Amino acid sequence: MHSSTPSAVSPAGTPRISGAHATGELASMGPGLLVMDVDSTLIEQEVIELIAERAGTRDRVAAVTERAMRGELDFAASLRERVATLAGVPDSVFAEVLEQVRLTPGARELIAALHARGCRVGVVSGGFEEVVGPLARRLGIDHVAANRLEVADGALTGRVEGRIVDREEKLRCLRAWAQADGVPMARTIAMGDGANDLGMIAAAGLGVAFCAKPVVAAAAPAAVHVRDLTAVLELL
Repeated sequence: MHSSTPSAVSPAGTPRISGAHATGELASMGPGLLVMDVDSTLIEQEVIELIAERAGTRDRVAAVTERAMRGELDFAASLRERVATLAGVPDSVFAEVLEQVRLTPGARELIAALHARGCRVGVVSGGFEEVVGPLARRLGIDHVAANRLEVADGALTGRVEGRIVDREEKLRCLRAWAQADGVPMARTIAMGDGANDLGMIAAAGLGVAFCAKPVVAAAAPAAVHVRDLTAVLELL
């Protein structure tokens, strides 16, 4: 599935990419579906930390997020623990956080380039639909999966509604979207930075670690080392 070639180097001398490049159907026919993580991949921040700022729990939440992304904690349990600290924050926080979110350089260009090739784009997020949904619509992203925060009387309850988008759910979405789009798994790309991305990274035609935690960088066949999402195109 993969062939390793020397890494491309940016003008500053930092390798932009390394590891496996596209082979087989992915190389000959091009990608049919790219699925990526949101927090610290599509965007520069972690949405839960931006919300936690309003609750006065950012440092505590950031420490738990870091451990979860390194694969040291069960993701679902750690998410519930972090969300519990958000109880009482007004639901107006979603609009405020959406204004604060910064796209990773190259995000719009990557999506446009993929769409121009007839490739669909999906995002799977351990973050929240209330922020990820509007962001994805703005960017013209085709598929979206994220968690939902429970709201009562205009404030967050500190609980998650419905299923949790963890490692298994991200993998399920990749497979379901590929099937829905009529794309063989060999023509899929999955990209992310945290331990909860490892399932889809392993299952995709090409799995890419994006400026990733060590556990992800060690496991992914390919890697992008610069905060420029268009670098993934160099692997194709």
